[in-house]
Amino acid sequence: MAAANLGSTGAEDAGRDVARGRKPGPAASAPCAVGAIVPGATPAAQQGPEHVTEPVEYDAILLAGFGGPEGQDDVIPFLRNVTSGRGIPDERLEEVAHHYRHFGGVSPINQQNRDLKAALEAELAGRGIDLPVIWGNRNWDPYLNDALREAADAGATRLIAIATSAYSSYSSCRQYREDFADALADTGLGDTVQIDKVGQFFDHPGFVTPFVEGVRDGLAKLLADDPELSRDQVEVLFATHSIPSTDAAKSGPAERGFGEGGAYAAQHLAVAEVVMREAAASDVPWQLVYQSRSGPPSMPWLEPDINDAIAELPAAGRRAIVIVPLGFVSDHMEVLWDLDNEALETAEEHSLAAVRVPTPGTHPAYVAGLIDLVLERVQGTPAAERPRVTPLGPWYDVCRPGCCENVRLGFRPALAGIAP
Repeated sequence: MAAANLGSTGAEDAGRDVARGRKPGPAASAPCAVGAIVPGATPAAQQGPEHVTEPVEYDAILLAGFGGPEGQDDVIPFLRNVTSGRGIPDERLEEVAHHYRHFGGVSPINQQNRDLKAALEAELAGRGIDLPVIWGNRNWDPYLNDALREAADAGATRLIAIATSAYSSYSSCRQYREDFADALADTGLGDTVQIDKVGQFFDHPGFVTPFVEGVRDGLAKLLADDPELSRDQVEVLFATHSIPSTDAAKSGPAERGFGEGGAYAAQHLAVAEVVMREAAASDVPWQLVYQSRSGPPSMPWLEPDINDAIAELPAAGRRAIVIVPLGFVSDHMEVLWDLDNEALETAEEHSLAAVRVPTPGTHPAYVAGLIDLVLERVQGTPAAERPRVTPLGPWYDVCRPGCCENVRLGFRPALAGIAP
């Protein structure tokens, strides 16, 4: 693996007309080598294999985050980025900004990605792997286009991307791939930089292990705090971000036939089953619930909402809950507000004892697992030799045609997948 000096100070851009610190506009077309099927990919991935088994010598890891504001003045500009193209006025955005205002306008997500980047670098160093980590965000500084310029300035032109999202859907996978295309088009680096992406890692042991530990510890705490509490009086609620039902149905390739909730729901359910089994909690009731829905009430989103589910539990004989943020990789705003505030308040209103288990964050197993995902591509590991804990994986290295379509927006240029 080729090393690259990615400690750019910006001096390399002296005299160049480079606009930094802004979200790229939409790409008109995805960069694509002559005769290639997969745009912007390394030669090993250009012909679109489901799993790439040819070793690739990458120059750097691209850690791709969502981004978040870091002060009160950032909140509305950040929300404009998140909702770009929808024409939502600032007055409406201010109505949804109160979560960030409550925390001083600072989202925890950027610091969590700084911590994750440092943990990944330490894991790489510990293994003797000379592979730099670049961090770029979709919706706030440091933006993906600036990260690509930094990489190119340092001579890193073959990047393997890790998106900070484990499941398949438009917002959790394809939208990242669209933003890669936007960033390449914005920087004019489409003929220079190639970006591959690790497959969705919902069932990689490194991602699942922290949740197994969390459920085991959460149950133990509830039972220790109340000796009269029985296991069948506890309900485990696996929480993930709700998405429009139309997007859910289109998540994953159509030929897999996942049904109404698409790959998105199927992946969560499969992982939840593993977590309960590995936590020795198969005798404890559980369900998959959703949170953080937005959009007009007329648009169906995945249900049940976690607060509605909590409200029904006392009538079912439950006295306690374990909340598992299964859809999230770190304790960002949707976890801190929607779970630690709203869901725990709902539990208290209904006289339910409650614990919320940690997200993977920088758990050693999670960090090591992300590096293992990169090494699968570096080494060209056959699919049968890649450890996964559900029958659904390993997921695709190169996304399949039509995967994770946004029904309202249609297909936009996207990297790391067969067009569209």
